[in-house]
Amino acid sequence: MRFINFAIVRFSIFLALGILTSRFYPISVFLLPYLLALLFGVFLFWFFARNQLIQKVFFGIATYLSFFAIGYVSYQMRLPEFEAEHYSHLEFDDTPEIIQLKIEQPIKPDKFNLKYFATVLAVNGSPKKGKILLNISKDSLQKSIIPDDIILVYAPILEIPKPLNPHQFDYSEYMRSMEIYGQLRVSEKTILKTRKGTSTLLGTAQNFRASLVEKLQKTKLKTDERAIIQALVLGEKRDIDKNLYNDYAAAGAVHILAVSGLHVGILYFIFVFLFKIITRWKYGIFLHSVIIVVLLWGFAVLSGLSPSVTRAVTMFTFFAMAKLINRESNSLNTLFLSFLTLLIINPLWLFKVGFQFSYLAVFFIVWLLPIFLKIGYSKYKLLRNAWGIVSVTICAQIGVFPLSLYYFHQFPGLFLITNIVVLPFLAILMCGGILIVLLASLNSLPDWLAEVYNYLLEALNDFIHFIASQDAFLLKGIHFSAFKVVGFYLLIIAMAFLFKKVNYKRLMASLVAISLLIAVYIYDEFRIPWNELWIFQKSKHTSIGYKNGKNFILFKKDSATIHSDSYPIHSYKTAINISNYSEDVLPKIFQYKKKNILVLDSLGLFPKKKNIHTLIITNSPRINLNRIIDSLKPTQVIADGSNYFSYVNQWEKTCKLKKLPFYHTAKQGAFSIK
Repeated sequence: MRFINFAIVRFSIFLALGILTSRFYPISVFLLPYLLALLFGVFLFWFFARNQLIQKVFFGIATYLSFFAIGYVSYQMRLPEFEAEHYSHLEFDDTPEIIQLKIEQPIKPDKFNLKYFATVLAVNGSPKKGKILLNISKDSLQKSIIPDDIILVYAPILEIPKPLNPHQFDYSEYMRSMEIYGQLRVSEKTILKTRKGTSTLLGTAQNFRASLVEKLQKTKLKTDERAIIQALVLGEKRDIDKNLYNDYAAAGAVHILAVSGLHVGILYFIFVFLFKIITRWKYGIFLHSVIIVVLLWGFAVLSGLSPSVTRAVTMFTFFAMAKLINRESNSLNTLFLSFLTLLIINPLWLFKVGFQFSYLAVFFIVWLLPIFLKIGYSKYKLLRNAWGIVSVTICAQIGVFPLSLYYFHQFPGLFLITNIVVLPFLAILMCGGILIVLLASLNSLPDWLAEVYNYLLEALNDFIHFIASQDAFLLKGIHFSAFKVVGFYLLIIAMAFLFKKVNYKRLMASLVAISLLIAVYIYDEFRIPWNELWIFQKSKHTSIGYKNGKNFILFKKDSATIHSDSYPIHSYKTAINISNYSEDVLPKIFQYKKKNILVLDSLGLFPKKKNIHTLIITNSPRINLNRIIDSLKPTQVIADGSNYFSYVNQWEKTCKLKKLPFYHTAKQGAFSIK
C-alpha cells in the first residue's frame, strides 16, 4: 500500500510545512494582508480549475500552496503580535497592575507556589486577552481556587525567565508553545477579589476530576498506588512521586502513566463489549457508535484533552463515521485526516512533545506492523498474540526512538521486557481502576477491593523499579541533535521501503540515507566549538568549566556539591557531546587564550602588579573594587551567583563609573570568555 497516493497525506504534510515555516520564518504584521490576498488568489485559481476534466500541474501546485498558506497564516494569527488587545503589548516591569483573570486549569506546583493557567480578561479596567501563568504562594493561600473562578489581583506582569546556563531546558519557550507569554506572582494579600465565573465544559470537567481525586484520597489506597490510578483513569499526574516517575521512564514504561491512545483503545473495546447488546435493537448500530464516541470524548475532556488522547478519540470518531455510512476506512488515511483536522484547529499542537510522539508511534505501528507480523507468523494463536505484542512495541519504539533521544537523551534498553510483561495486564488495571473510581465516587469502595488493587499496583511498581535499577541497560547522556533526528528518520523510512521490496532504486535510497546520516555526524562534530570557557550560573556556588575537544574540566571550590550529573553541568555535557569529564580545584589565577584571569574569592587577596584581562568575583569578598580596578586594570569584571546581590549592585555602580563592562551571571546568565 503506497500511502503517499492518498491526497489527505500530502495535504497534511504541506499544512505542517506551512506551520513550521511560519514558526521559524515569521513575517511582519504589515505583510499579513498581502499574504491573505495571495492565499485568496490561490484559492480562486483552485476553485475555478477544480472542475476541468484534464487537470494541469498548476492545479496541484495551487492546492498544495493553499494548504501551506493555511498552515502559515493559522500559526501567525495565533501570535500576540496579531492581537491588538493581547496583554504582552504592555511593558513587563515591576509596576503592579490591577488584573482580572479567569482560572483555566491547575498545573503541577513547585516547592513554594501553586500554579495555574489563567486567561487575562482586563488590565486596569481595559479589556485584554491572552493566557498567563499564575503563581500563588502556598503558605499565603487560605481559600482554594478552582477552574472557572474569576480573580482580581494587584501584581506586575513579569516575563518568564529564559535559562541562565547554556543548553538548559527553556521553560519560557515551552510556555510560548502553549500561548503563554508572561507570568504573575501573587499571594493572598495581593488577591483583591474572588468570585465564581461562568462555567465552561473543560472547567466543569476539571472540577469533577478534582472531586474524584479528593474521594480517592479518603480510601485505603496508598499514596503511590492512588497516584497511578489517577494517572491511568483520570489523566491526573500531579501526585506521582518524582522517583516513581523516573523509574517508569528508565524502564521504558512512562507511556503507561500518560493517558494516551493506548488507554483510549482499551476503553474503546470495554465500551464495545458493554454496549454490544444495543446493536440488536433497531438503529442499534447507529446508537452504539454514537454512545461510544460520546463516552470517549467525555473521557478525553475529563483527562484534560491532551494531544495523544485527542488524536486517538478523533481517529475513533472518524472510524465510527465511516462505519455508519458504510464507507471503507484506511488506518493511515484516518490517521492523517485526524492530523490535518487537529492542526487546522490548533497549529501549536505540532510543537507539543505528546502530539509528536503519539502520531509517530501510531504511524510506524500502522506502517511497519504488517511486516513484523509476516516475519513472526505462527500457526499457534498464543505465539501469534505474543509476537503481536512484541511487534507493536518494537514498531512504536522505532517510531519514537530518534525523537526520544533528542528530547530525553536516554534509551531504556529493557523496554521490550517491560512492555511484554506490563501491556497484557494494562487492560485489567484499567478496568479495575475504572471500577475503583466509580465505587469511590459513590463512597462505596470496600476496603478489601482497595487492598487487592494496592497489591496489584505494588507488584507493578516493584517490577518497574527492578527494571529501572538495571543501570547497565539504561543508556544516558546520549548526544542527539535535530539534524540527527531528521537523518535517522530518513534512514528508517528508506530501510523500511527496502525491506518491503528490494530493488535498485530503494537500495540506492538507503545508501544515500546512510551517507546523509554520516554527513550529519561529521557536521555535528565540527559545528561545536573546540575550546570553550564558561562561568556557569548556580546560586551560592562557583563553577567554571573548560572544554577542550571532547574533554571537559570543571573547576570548583572544595566544598561545592556540583558534579557531572547535577545542574547545570549534566545538560551542557550532553549537548556538546563530552567524552571525558574531570574535576579540579579552582585556581586563583590562570590563563585562557593568553589572557590572564583572576578569581577573587571571599579573602579578597589579589596580586599587586599583574596584567589581568578578566576579573571574576566570587563568594562576596569585602573589597574596594575601585582600588582593585585602578591597580589591575582589567578589561571586564564578572560576578557569579555566589555573591550577595547588595554587593553586586555596588560593584556594578563602580564599573559603570569606570566605564568598565560588568556582568552578573545571576541576572544575565552564564558567561563565556572569548
